Amino acid sequence: MCGKCRAKVKMYGAMFLLGLIILMSRAAEALDNGLALKPTMGWLHWERFMCNIDCDRDPNNCISESLYMQMADAMVKEGWKEAGYEYVCIDDCWPSHQRDAQGRLQADPKRFPRGIKKLADYVHSKGLKLGIYADVGKNTCAGYPGSLGYYETDAQTFAEWGVDLLKFDGCYMDWKLLGEGYMNMSKALNKTGASILYSCEWPLYEWPFRQPNYTAIRETCNHWRNYADVYDSWSSVKSILDWTASHQDIIAPSAGPGGWNDPDMLVIGNFGLSHDQQESQMALWAIMAAPLLMSNDLREICPRSKELLQNRHIIAISQDPLGRQGYRTAKVESFEVWERPLSQNRLAIAVLNKQEIGGPRGLPIQAAPGWKICSPKCNVTQILPQYKEMGVQTPNSNLVVSVNPSGTALLTVTPISSNFPGRQSLHWQHPSFKHKNNIL
Repeated sequence: MCGKCRAKVKMYGAMFLLGLIILMSRAAEALDNGLALKPTMGWLHWERFMCNIDCDRDPNNCISESLYMQMADAMVKEGWKEAGYEYVCIDDCWPSHQRDAQGRLQADPKRFPRGIKKLADYVHSKGLKLGIYADVGKNTCAGYPGSLGYYETDAQTFAEWGVDLLKFDGCYMDWKLLGEGYMNMSKALNKTGASILYSCEWPLYEWPFRQPNYTAIRETCNHWRNYADVYDSWSSVKSILDWTASHQDIIAPSAGPGGWNDPDMLVIGNFGLSHDQQESQMALWAIMAAPLLMSNDLREICPRSKELLQNRHIIAISQDPLGRQGYRTAKVESFEVWERPLSQNRLAIAVLNKQEIGGPRGLPIQAAPGWKICSPKCNVTQILPQYKEMGVQTPNSNLVVSVNPSGTALLTVTPISSNFPGRQSLHWQHPSFKHKNNIL
């Protein structure tokens, strides 16, 4: 490795240990509803289908009961359910513009003629779960009725319909009242006695004014959006990664079983990302312990994208029972190294090539600060860009990972030693991964 690279690795290693000292405090207790013990997996309509309500002009792609029934059918038929994707989620633009005579939300009668209860029954008949969308404020972002003043009414309505997940947006609400609103809906959902996973956007709307209270957020929500909506573009995905890395010391300690940071939807299988960029999003969402909520058309998805989204090795990292969010741990010569500790003393390493010119470039695996767990030796498996058993390695192995521009190499490292340094040493190398609910 070049002298400049060694110096940078040494610098980031020191920063890594400093981060540990700052972040070793115990994370807040999770929302105690028994849900989201692993990052949520499913499908959500917004990025791909947005607020398309013109069913006369575009009946196959408008926001209607038919769209969600077809996606549920595809999830069962095409192996998505078997891979772990279980939620079929409605986003904005589903309701009527008026509440009913009893003040309850109602689905648009033309696009959902049988109502949400019948749709939920259909989704449940497939062995899947139904998610729905509402807003903490006066209106939803698209101008439909919000839940302000109706938290208990709407929670009870969703429970009676058989809804399994609520995505609760934050438009048309005084930011100073966001926390109160989100907490009140959390209480209202719990009061129903139904198992409704609670997906919040509280910190997203509070960050422009102040740093949110992640202790309160984790006690209130099962996952929470922090940053801007994802678009079907590499620049959008990069901006989310950059924001997450620059705020990781604040947000990552809050993540764990029962509550997760949500960097927004997977746009894999759409139009804007190259295959290498799709691999990068999938790999890094797994490293970040993010909910895997696809927004694409499962009826017409290319085989390579489908194979990537259903990759059992990547999903295993996402769903790892240790429940730790990963970190960006190094920046070396236009590479980023992201690492996530896994159960059974293993480590996942993602190497992202940020350079967007030229051809594949190599990075010595020793540039990863967590590589020190490979002592005296370890087994290394490459998952992306293609699966490869790389065999037994040592701390001094001359192992170089080759990464395409805007692509990511994803590996897992399993130490081999009867004298492996054990639980405390592993945690010492990976800051803030110490929640009382997690077991090695």
